[in-house]
Formats: sequence, structure tokens, C-alpha cells
Amino acid sequence: MSASTPPSPASARGGLAAAGAFLIWGTVPVYWKQMTAVSPVELIAHRIVWSLVFLLGVLAWQRSFSSLRPGLNGVRAVGLNFLASVMLTLNWGVYVWAVNAGQVIESSLGYFLVPLCNVAVGSLVFHERLRPLQWTAISLAVAGVLLLLVRVGHFPWVALTIAFTWTTYGLLKKKSPLGPIAGLTVETLLLFPVAAGLLLWWHHTGAGALGRVDLRTQAFVLSAGVVTAVPLLLFAHGAQRIRLTTLGLLQYLAPTVQFLLGVFLYHEPFDGPRLQAFAVIWAGLFLYSADGFWSQRRRLFA
Repeated sequence: MSASTPPSPASARGGLAAAGAFLIWGTVPVYWKQMTAVSPVELIAHRIVWSLVFLLGVLAWQRSFSSLRPGLNGVRAVGLNFLASVMLTLNWGVYVWAVNAGQVIESSLGYFLVPLCNVAVGSLVFHERLRPLQWTAISLAVAGVLLLLVRVGHFPWVALTIAFTWTTYGLLKKKSPLGPIAGLTVETLLLFPVAAGLLLWWHHTGAGALGRVDLRTQAFVLSAGVVTAVPLLLFAHGAQRIRLTTLGLLQYLAPTVQFLLGVFLYHEPFDGPRLQAFAVIWAGLFLYSADGFWSQRRRLFA
């Protein structure tokens, strides 16, 4: 498809789906903030249990339970999906903790760093040759992190953990033969016994949220599965139907909205040194995006 060709209905729907996913991810701190009375570990356990219920309902509606078989067939497949589920759970766990600990801005930094981490992984794992602008973008990201460490005196472990776990999750998903719904269902299924066991134990000991917090908070807790599963499915739907360049630009929606929420809604600290560090990282992201755009145009018009 050339640059002048209008988008097809499928690509238009894909773009809307991907944009919807990133906008949900961007605004989801508002959702997690409603449950500060519940521990992040328990929230993630609820996410796993109710996501599985939701996903099994989707598979039942599609009559496609057989699509789960490749993900459970053999030690390698199970191990791959289990590791992916652990990475996703760690990502969400640190993210939820950060949001409710007043670190929405730093969590947004983690997702800003993801594209540059993907490039670094491509070089280290797949031995891809990086173009000069890509090297410059990665160098600027490293410089920004060092600025936070030196000027602010803060090691951004939340941002780096979020970036590392999400990048690793994406890498593992590339190795999986499963579709988006089946893959997420298998990942959730593998951690379901642990999550359900913890929830039952907390309920038995009176430490669980259900029956202990107000009805409004309980409703938010029970909706955790849908709130976290829907954007993942929208993202997978969109990623299959739009160009990688478009997807790469859309992915900045989520951390941008998170960042704006942290600054203007939750009034988190964002002084001069932090602005300098973010500006250096944003410059790296600009170069990365420009390099991808130019590379795409060269391939189209070659």
C-alpha cells in the first residue's frame, strides 16, 4: 500500500482498536487510584482470576477452546507461556503499586522507554544492525536515566522494571504460536491456581478485600479482569491490521496521558532536573520515531 492509498476499512478499524487500547492504558491510573485500600498483590490476584473468567467467556462465545492446545502442548510451550505470564504479572504489579504510591509520572517513563528497549533487545538478542539514529536514541535514553540518578538523586527502578518486564513480555509473545486471545488465556490459566489460592486464603483469614471494603471498591476490584484484558485484546487486534510505524506512534498515547495525569491531576513532583531528564529521553524517542518513519518511506518508494 503506497503512502497515497487511503486506509482500508480493516486498517481503519485496527487503528481505532490500537488507539483505544493505548487510551485505556493511559487513563487506567484513575481506575487503580479508586482501590488504594487494597494491596497491589491482591489486586493483581483479582486481575488474574477475573481475566480468566472473562477470557473463557470469550472463547466459549467463539467456540474456540481448541486454540489453547498449542500453548499447553509440551514443556517448552508451557514454560514459554508461564514466563510470559510472570513478566506480565510483574509489570502490572509494579505499575499498580507505583500508581497508588504516587509515582504515575515515573511509571509513564517506563512505557516511554519501551520502544528504545525493544531496539536494544533487537540488537542484543537478534543481532540486528542498528542505524546511527537508533544508536543516538538509545544513548539519549541512557543519558536521561543517568540525569535522574545524578541530578535528582533517584534511581528510577519503577520505570526500568516496567520497561524491562514489558519488553521481555513482548519478546516472549513473538516466540508464541498462539493468537492474542488464546495466548492471554493460557498465560492467565497458568497463574490461576496461585492467584485463586491466595484469594481464598485471604478471604479465610479475613484479610481479603471482598466483604471487608465498601461496595464501590468491591465493584472496582471485581472489574479488574475486564479492565486489564480488554485493552490487551484491542491492542492485539490493532497490531495485526496496521503498519508498525503507525502502531509505534500510537503507543506514545498511553505514557503521554499517564504523564499528564501525574502532573496536572495528581500534582506529582516534576521540577527542573526531572524535566531535563525527560526532555533528553523524549529527544531520543523523537529520533527513534523519525528514523522509523524515514526507513518506512524508503522501503515504500524503493
